[in-house]
Amino acid sequence: MSPRQVRLAVWAVVLGGAFALPVSAQAGRVEITELSFSGNETLPSDSLAHAIVNRRSECRSIVLAPFCLFRTGFARTERFLRERELARDIARLRLYYHDRGFREATVDTAINRPNDEEIRIRFDIDEGRPVLISELAVTGLEGLEELELESALPLQVEERFSRVRLNAARDTLRMRLQNRGYPQADVFINSNIPSGSYEASVTFDVDPGPYAAFGPISVSGNRRLSDRVIRRMLPFSEGDEYSRAATLSGQRNLFNLEIISSAQVVDTLSMGEVVPIEVKVAEGSVHRVRAGLGWSTIDCLNTEGRWTSRNFIGGARRLQLRARLSNILAEEMHDTVCRQAGVGEFGDLNWLVAADFTQPWIFSSRYSLSSGLFFERKSVQDVFVRKAVGIDLGLVRRFRPGTTVTLSYRPQLTSLDAAEVFFCASFLVCTPTDINVLQSANWLAPVGISLAQDRTNRILNPTRGYSAVLNVELASGPTGSDFAYHRAFAQVAAYREASHGQVLAVRIRGGWVRAGTFGLLRSAGDIVHPQKRFYGGGPNSVRGFGQNQLGPRVLTVDVRRLVFPATADGVAACLPDEVMDLSCGAASLADGQFIPRPTGGRVILEGSAEFRLLIAEGGWEAATFIDVGQVWSENEPIDLGDLQITPGIGIRYRSPVGPIRIDLGYRTRGGETLQVMTSQIRPFISGQDDPEGRLERSVAGEILTLNYVLDDDLALLSSRIRFGEADAFSLSRLQLHFSIGQAF
Repeated sequence: MSPRQVRLAVWAVVLGGAFALPVSAQAGRVEITELSFSGNETLPSDSLAHAIVNRRSECRSIVLAPFCLFRTGFARTERFLRERELARDIARLRLYYHDRGFREATVDTAINRPNDEEIRIRFDIDEGRPVLISELAVTGLEGLEELELESALPLQVEERFSRVRLNAARDTLRMRLQNRGYPQADVFINSNIPSGSYEASVTFDVDPGPYAAFGPISVSGNRRLSDRVIRRMLPFSEGDEYSRAATLSGQRNLFNLEIISSAQVVDTLSMGEVVPIEVKVAEGSVHRVRAGLGWSTIDCLNTEGRWTSRNFIGGARRLQLRARLSNILAEEMHDTVCRQAGVGEFGDLNWLVAADFTQPWIFSSRYSLSSGLFFERKSVQDVFVRKAVGIDLGLVRRFRPGTTVTLSYRPQLTSLDAAEVFFCASFLVCTPTDINVLQSANWLAPVGISLAQDRTNRILNPTRGYSAVLNVELASGPTGSDFAYHRAFAQVAAYREASHGQVLAVRIRGGWVRAGTFGLLRSAGDIVHPQKRFYGGGPNSVRGFGQNQLGPRVLTVDVRRLVFPATADGVAACLPDEVMDLSCGAASLADGQFIPRPTGGRVILEGSAEFRLLIAEGGWEAATFIDVGQVWSENEPIDLGDLQITPGIGIRYRSPVGPIRIDLGYRTRGGETLQVMTSQIRPFISGQDDPEGRLERSVAGEILTLNYVLDDDLALLSSRIRFGEADAFSLSRLQLHFSIGQAF
């Protein structure tokens, strides 16, 4: 039977419903509880299932499996038998196999009805012997051999004769020609399968048509932008070799100008050697104002406003003024809805004022220049408070869609507050004089290069594709930086949509930093700015931990809690002399007496896997996730056995500004051994020290006094203590996060 006769027979079955199956003898719907395939050795079952109409009922997620056992409606996607389509599904499968090289494939069904409401269907398939390609040739390319159009086609000799890949190879040849100056190129397929043979010969007959160049370029629809500005965003000029890919690239370049609301680059094909181009654009408003109010467990209440001119002094240049406030009411709401926000200096108002300028064309349409000026106060909870003024300079080179390389220089004059614990614990810089040098205004001026690639289908909530980022920075004396360091960071995230509303997302990221000497305090050794160290934990990191609470930490405690008893008849944790010689052991104090302070690390490694499931109309989504990660300090060997594992669950609401997200993570490990830091003390000297400055504490209503006074130095005790519960399960290990946007 010829291929044409096979297709006619298949479609006769599809259109006529030649098979009849008396499965719906009773009124009402019959649920398909099981659907399977047997005999399909080459083509996978999931592909075959998508080729037919009848599908089986499914549990929406493994997380909802307990509800699926009881057939709870919200947990299951119920599907019912469409009897008239069953015969057509057999024909669809035969056609599916036929188009993929199995011309003798047969399909039958096996039906099982355990009761009147359920049906189980199995498709029994005999694939038969496939037709293979024995000869593959491309004709009509005389004089075009140097273009190498035949290399790496989607179809090769010895492969199955698949019409899907046959058409893909034809389209590849046609597109390659259209991108090399042949806009009217066409490719014809000639195939021959002798009767009774399992070998096919395939010939692609190419008609390149006339060689052509870009002709006159006309522009329409522009009101504020000049024709010159629009033309220079095109990656081609009149007289250049015609390329279909170049017209699409020019269309993307124009659409990337924020003032352009729509753009079309239309080639008016002609039979000659010149292709006129018409560029059609529509412009949006020049100015845009945006304002927003948000809340998260880290920043508490925050607000932001932006004013943007999208045609600043013409040329589609962009100027944006923005301001942001965060940590609003952090201190007042810390014990309720802002538990991860800072207190004290870390809970004060954070602010940012910035101006950003973008020149969309420099050198060519593939380059753009960005610059910015900013003033900022930012607190990293329990680590440091940073005040800075600086500029951002960036030269961006766009390659293929979604791929950019940025060369940057970011000098900033920065000063630190509340970083005494960080410098003492991380670099043993514990004297006030040295700490003041490190915290005073110093230059941080890194040169960096970053590569970003985005192949996702959405910006706010991707469901397919992947994204990758690589960033490398260098700061030293020649770059104008007082802090010297080398730093590298990489992240890859991938997304796959299993079915409608079900998305599997995975991410892995890692970073490394090496410190250099601090220019004004070389005696302290290698010191990296705390802003450039790595911190783990939080809503976008390992979610079983609070913000920055994963990795190296030190416990701070008031020295009075060490040298005074907690009760009138109690015993103090340490003697004053033990604090002075750093031999004090603080293990007798309860965990609540300490404040854990992150110090960051030189190496970070994190990985996450998350399954997202649409559970209700209106954008409600559930998620289950597992995060792993760790941060290692300078003196720690990198041991993968140190990785923390934190599973969790979450819920999201898909709002216009992005998913509003609540996550609950759990730390699978209990306590850890940490070092203790306190204030140093010294004996009271009569006649030199103020008697009212002696250490004192109220215990059971009685004021106790010691003949010791506080010193200005910090004390890093030599002994470590166990901090945190080590029980097999504890509710204290649960960590709640509230934020906007997916974790990755």
